Amino acid sequence: MKSNLFIAVFFWGIACQAQEKTMVMPALVILKDFDKVRDFTMDQNGNEAYFTIQSQTEDVSVISMSSKNGNEWETPKIASFSGEYKDMEPFLSPDGLRLYFVSNRPLNKSTSDTKDFDIWYVERDSPSQKWSNPINIGTPINTEHNEFYPAVSANGNLYYTGDRPDSKGEDDIFFSSFENGNYSEPISLSENVNSKGYEYNAYIAKDESYLIFGGYAREDGQGSGDLYISFKGDNDEWSKAKPLPVPINSRYMDYCPFMDETNGLLYFTSRRVQNPTGTIENMDHFKQFLDSYENGNSRLYKVKMDITELRP
Repeated sequence: MKSNLFIAVFFWGIACQAQEKTMVMPALVILKDFDKVRDFTMDQNGNEAYFTIQSQTEDVSVISMSSKNGNEWETPKIASFSGEYKDMEPFLSPDGLRLYFVSNRPLNKSTSDTKDFDIWYVERDSPSQKWSNPINIGTPINTEHNEFYPAVSANGNLYYTGDRPDSKGEDDIFFSSFENGNYSEPISLSENVNSKGYEYNAYIAKDESYLIFGGYAREDGQGSGDLYISFKGDNDEWSKAKPLPVPINSRYMDYCPFMDETNGLLYFTSRRVQNPTGTIENMDHFKQFLDSYENGNSRLYKVKMDITELRP
């Protein structure tokens, strides 16, 4: 009897550990009062985070930041360079000295006319100093088409989303190497990553060993936007991308990944819905659902993820 009890407790413990390992949780409690939050990036010490907060119509989109005080994140504030134009998709370089983002701001401050989305960045000499004025990353990255969601590895190589004519499909993940202080002509990644559909929102590992990105309505997905992972081989070829497991992927839109490589935590955006139990009985019940975290608005989540377990 004791032996059976021990076995039951042992396997119950394993099941609990597995459940905890794949438990998707709200990322930052301080953001629960904002209806539409997306994108996430954080410094290597885990003390400074940037994200996008948007209006319901997404016409207003600002990059915001929060600093950690002890174990608690402080009330978010709008980043010094944001608030006038439609800004989104921040990415903090591994050294914490350059922050890339996307904006429709004009190239010249003398005009109020906005343009298509370009990749911009701000920089600083140390984490304690203020950010510079925004700098357009320029050609050959930015074009008359839209450029989105920049991410850089430790050596400065750039991965981003583009809707250029040389895309393999609708939107592709593009790559540009950083050589002698300049970016090379971008190329669309192979068909192991890109398809005839939409690929977007890539996170690149600091050492470029893996790529996590979004793919829309793929045959091996859950039905909407899903997160995929591809690994770089010894010959610099990317492996055939595989979807991340459920419950990371859901039947709702899951996108905008960021990996805290130090702690093995995946941050991502999702529009998932926790369906109310049973029938909506009254308006109070309905309001309770609308005020819940998983109500279909874009929210930030985090989950433990061991990259080594996903390698082919």
